Amino acid sequence: MSTLELDCRGLLCPAPIIELARRIGEVEVGGLVVVVADDVAARYDVPAWCRMKGQEYVGDDLADDGVPRYLVRRSS
Repeated sequence: MSTLELDCRGLLCPAPIIELARRIGEVEVGGLVVVVADDVAARYDVPAWCRMKGQEYVGDDLADDGVPRYLVRRSS
């Protein structure tokens, strides 16, 4: 499965979600999109977007520099 990492550091809401929506089609169904975002709203926005769009929110972890990474598996 492919993984696409989106570097959204410095982007404010709703830009990380717009980027996720625009680029999720670049991975096959079952692939992973990782949104690296330092905007605190992303913690709520990414899971909410997944619920609205029928995608799987896998969870979050931290990038090497400590910035949150939000993991989304493409379901459709």
